[in-house]
Amino acid sequence: MTNFPNTRLRRLRGSESIRKLIQETYISPVDFIYPIFVTHGNNIKEEITSMPGCYRFSLDMLPNEITDIAELDISGVLLFGIPSKKDKLGSEAYNEHGIIQQAIQVIKQTNQKLIVVTDVCLCEYTDHGHCGITKGSEIKNDATLKILAKVALSHANAGADIVAPSAMMDGQVKVIRKKLDENGYEEFPIMSYSAKYASTFYGPFRDAADSRPQIGDRLSYQMDPANSNQALLEVTADISEGADIIMVKPALSYMDIISKVRSKTLHPLAVYNVSGEYSIIKAAAKNGWIDEDKMIMEILTSIKRAGADIIITYHAKEAARLLRK
Repeated sequence: MTNFPNTRLRRLRGSESIRKLIQETYISPVDFIYPIFVTHGNNIKEEITSMPGCYRFSLDMLPNEITDIAELDISGVLLFGIPSKKDKLGSEAYNEHGIIQQAIQVIKQTNQKLIVVTDVCLCEYTDHGHCGITKGSEIKNDATLKILAKVALSHANAGADIVAPSAMMDGQVKVIRKKLDENGYEEFPIMSYSAKYASTFYGPFRDAADSRPQIGDRLSYQMDPANSNQALLEVTADISEGADIIMVKPALSYMDIISKVRSKTLHPLAVYNVSGEYSIIKAAAKNGWIDEDKMIMEILTSIKRAGADIIITYHAKEAARLLRK
């Protein structure tokens, strides 16, 4: 309880200078990783209908986008690929000449310092749209692990800086770590999607990446939104298997999970501010219901305040520009 009038908490809110002096949470462009969708073809910069301001880029259009991102001091990009063909094993995901493998090389030729993180999953590459190998309607965990390891190694060979397994298969970090180590990548970092929930907030992403499951759903491998303690089990398992950075996904409905995970580990914590969260802001702004710039900054500050070290967000470029004002 406060001892009013001796204690007046408003004294430290009276001017902008004083408010800045005691501000507890700061965000910076270096906190951000910007997701990018890459596709085959030429001269393609195609806006994603459900994600206004986000695009699919062909490889020849990547250098300008990468230069823009780097000039904003954003730390890195997270790559998602749309392959030219799909099959039941997602073989294009580990093709050494696949869309992601080529994109990594284009980015590194454009800017050596920008961190390139690659999503290691199969949903964009399988004809059934699931993150793992299927047998009927069942997603086969252990059969998937071998392929995820091949994907991760192909990304490392292409020049990626970090691989980010997102399939939510048990043991995926362990198998990927072993495969990387066996091939001379002992120092190569893994950012694991540790607590990835089966969220409705992924809808626009699935449009962007053409990754909707054609049969069933992902409830047997992604986490139940009702569960909290299970997130800690997932995080603990990934750290024990060799994850260097852990992740909570999504962000806004999972601030309690972010805070809980932060309180239990000193490992760097990434948080994914996902497509549905982004698109809600864009839709509300289009209708004039919100101050878009202020809401973007409030959301990102809240994610950082909850405990995130790294924020993966489609707002990265907008926020970086706002921080320069």
